[in-house]
Amino acid sequence: MLQTPETCILENSPKSTKFPKSSCDSSHRQHLPLEKKNHRLWSSKSWKQQVTSYAHFFKHLQGKSLLFNHSKVLCVSAGAGHEVMAFNSIGVADVTGVELMDSLPLVSRADPHNLPFFDEAFDVAFTAHLAEALFPSRFVGEMERTVKIGGVCMVLMEECAGREIKQIVELFRTSRGSEMTIFIEDEIPFLSGASGS
Repeated sequence: MLQTPETCILENSPKSTKFPKSSCDSSHRQHLPLEKKNHRLWSSKSWKQQVTSYAHFFKHLQGKSLLFNHSKVLCVSAGAGHEVMAFNSIGVADVTGVELMDSLPLVSRADPHNLPFFDEAFDVAFTAHLAEALFPSRFVGEMERTVKIGGVCMVLMEECAGREIKQIVELFRTSRGSEMTIFIEDEIPFLSGASGS
């Protein structure tokens, strides 16, 4: 008969104490349903602040006629979905967010270096995370491939010097008639800290 070694049980612990079967059992973790987890995340001050910052930025883009409520938008490397929620909040309904790890219902799982969409499927492709791309040229190539001719590829960067901007522009050299726009966070006052999702 198997018996739990006495050295594994504290002297003052109740008799009903179970010996963990694996390292995952050592501490009790409550499983949160998706709705409850999302409610907790979406009601946090940090989340609301980032979504509001992105929403102001996207309204700015609407004012420049780069974005419309009927635009079909792709958010590449969308993280937990701040950008997707911000697009929705300003009236852009057809938004698809992708990331290596899904964050339902806002973001679906897809490799940004190999997007599962047809060519020219979107009017706008947006990313605030190009600097984190493993293969930037492949990442940009996929953005361009999925944007319609005459569409817009938008990149938001936290900080950029002239040389870095030039390197980003060179990544978009294969552009087939889509407009490429780079926004630098420091130049847009309401975005300070927004892309750090």
